[in-house]
Amino acid sequence: MKHSPVNRQLLCGLLILMMLMMAGCNSGSIGGLDPDSSSIALAQEFAPYKKIPVQDTAKVKPYHVAPDLSNVFNAERFNFSDNARESLAKNGFVVIPAMGHEFFMTYEINRYDSVPNFITTDAVVHNYHLFYSHLLQNVEQQALIPELKKLNLILLKQAEKDYQELKGTEWENAARRNLAFFTVGSVLLSPDTKVPSAVKAEVNKEISLIKNHNSLELSPVMTMGTKPDVIEGLKEDYTQYIPRGHYAKTDELKQYFQSMMWYGRITFRLKDADETRSAILMTLALQNGVGTWEWEKIYSTTSFMVGKSDDIGYNQYAELLKQAYGNNLTAKKIATDNNGFDKFRQLAKDLEPPVINSIPIFDASIQPNRDKEIAGFRFMGQRYTLDAEIFQHLIYREVLENPAGERRMLPSGLDVPAAMGSGTAETILKEQGAFEFKNYAANMSKMQNYIARLTDEWHQNLYWSWLYTLLPLTIDKPAGYPSFMLNEAWKHKELATFLGSWAELKHDTILYTKQNYAEMGGGGMDEIDDRGYVEPNPHLYARLASLTAMTRDGLKMRGLIDQKDIQNMDQLFELVLQLKVISEKELAEEPLTEEEYELIRTFGGQLEHFWFEVHRGDGLQSRSQISDFPAMLIADVATNPPAEVLEVGTGYVDNIYVVVPIDGTLRIAKGGVYSYYEFPWAATDRLTDRKWQEMIYSDKAPALPQWTTNYRIKGTASINIPQEF
Repeated sequence: MKHSPVNRQLLCGLLILMMLMMAGCNSGSIGGLDPDSSSIALAQEFAPYKKIPVQDTAKVKPYHVAPDLSNVFNAERFNFSDNARESLAKNGFVVIPAMGHEFFMTYEINRYDSVPNFITTDAVVHNYHLFYSHLLQNVEQQALIPELKKLNLILLKQAEKDYQELKGTEWENAARRNLAFFTVGSVLLSPDTKVPSAVKAEVNKEISLIKNHNSLELSPVMTMGTKPDVIEGLKEDYTQYIPRGHYAKTDELKQYFQSMMWYGRITFRLKDADETRSAILMTLALQNGVGTWEWEKIYSTTSFMVGKSDDIGYNQYAELLKQAYGNNLTAKKIATDNNGFDKFRQLAKDLEPPVINSIPIFDASIQPNRDKEIAGFRFMGQRYTLDAEIFQHLIYREVLENPAGERRMLPSGLDVPAAMGSGTAETILKEQGAFEFKNYAANMSKMQNYIARLTDEWHQNLYWSWLYTLLPLTIDKPAGYPSFMLNEAWKHKELATFLGSWAELKHDTILYTKQNYAEMGGGGMDEIDDRGYVEPNPHLYARLASLTAMTRDGLKMRGLIDQKDIQNMDQLFELVLQLKVISEKELAEEPLTEEEYELIRTFGGQLEHFWFEVHRGDGLQSRSQISDFPAMLIADVATNPPAEVLEVGTGYVDNIYVVVPIDGTLRIAKGGVYSYYEFPWAATDRLTDRKWQEMIYSDKAPALPQWTTNYRIKGTASINIPQEF
């Protein structure tokens, strides 16, 4: 894949970011979450989130669909099975399983058959995912991987120097651990890295565990110099090192994935004095300018794309170093100041522990103080996300047994929209028995109250803003919206849209986001009226336009996006704005212009253009390769160690048929929607996109969630093509 070089001059603003982030990297917990001004300031330094106003004057007259569709203008164009026709008449829409590989194909087929397009929210937010994933991969390949290689070289050299200087002192083992730590990170990214003889045995064992990625064991590097203890020693889940998401595409991305996973997951626990010494030495190196520039470039860029670290990091420890030891510090000076070390550890106890636990630990009967077990320093810690915090508060041990004595070890994707205000998701969770677990209802209520109070926090990075974009899908539509949007079935459909897009978000950010852990124990003929309709979600389109602009401008300010992608993001921004305007006019029952109907008619061609653009460096040459670049994807989002994970994903693009009002008459329009999957799976077999796609193609995928069956019918539909065609 070819990329334009990063414009280094545009990265000078990172010096400002270094000062902004000194306020802290980790987040608070439920009940004590305050607006994080440093995070919001960081986002503003990349690009501000500019809200777009919405004119929501919904006054569409209610309408009824005849059971035989006799009052639908173009009903004779469609052949429905009895159950599909019944559902269409009852709800005003029906979703029928299809074998769509990408959204654009649904709309291009419509254009060829002169079938009115129904532009779905699903299709629109899916295209943001395509660009987000594409841009993140570009940033990684053209900027982050080169910076990480430099950072590895610099800090590996410093670790070797520290080890030589501290031999014979109480800090020798901590320095040797750092030498091994940075050697592992370096070997994972650059396999030809020479392994120092002093740490060869531990490094080779660690690399072997990472490459096999099929077990949960004590970390050889983190337990070096100690007597391994299955309870007290740091345990690592090596299944997390299975390259997945877009990182499975190339060897370079696989290597980057494993190196960053290592730096993001390994915790130097505060409770362990020797591990804390290692963390202090790392902090000292960065504080003294050794690799600081490279570290900040990686951290600030990924913070804008995904979020800030959930764990204690360099910035907090750097401040404590000054308070405990003073200024002008060296490794030797620190190693001889026992009082300073004691003061440092005491000060560090006041730092907030991580909100999300991603360390395998035992349950309360063995390790009762979870915060004590998980608090510590991470070199490039995985990121806090709102959905991961929701999960953390809704599984064991924060949620206790139900009356049957069962533990909720894995969350449900439904927890996220329910916490964000979806009454439909909450109802389904009650039906599934989630509220029977002790503390579940109370914790859900706390999360709902917290999220309802959020304001500017939604715009602190692209991840949060993506969730904010989906928020309107959790709100029931009021009177004045089209009749097909005013029933329970549509609420379930919007839930699937939310979760389908959320699954894409989790897929795209799988390397950086922190997983919570439960504890062990061609067009048609003109004479056919094929005017279509946009799913009227103006608030969502406005937010998506703002998110698109924030993404484009933030990367542009740092020289991390090329001119071609700037143009593509401009096009996406304008398209989403036009869909917002059309939605507003539909809700106000104002007539659309011919140009607006033409935009709806040619929507598939625009989606196809975007699809080609994001895959232009992946060998895509024609639409005949669609099965090589399908929309379906998978991501594991939570872990129940040692055996199980929760997988969420999307499958084939299904067809949706909707009865919509146009110029006082009812007609059927057709579009594409997500098929959303969620199921437990073996941790040793965390699914890649390719393996998941093979499961879909071979009809071996688990069943779709039961709650989707009230709008998704196993029926059939076909199109009648007039003879003159």
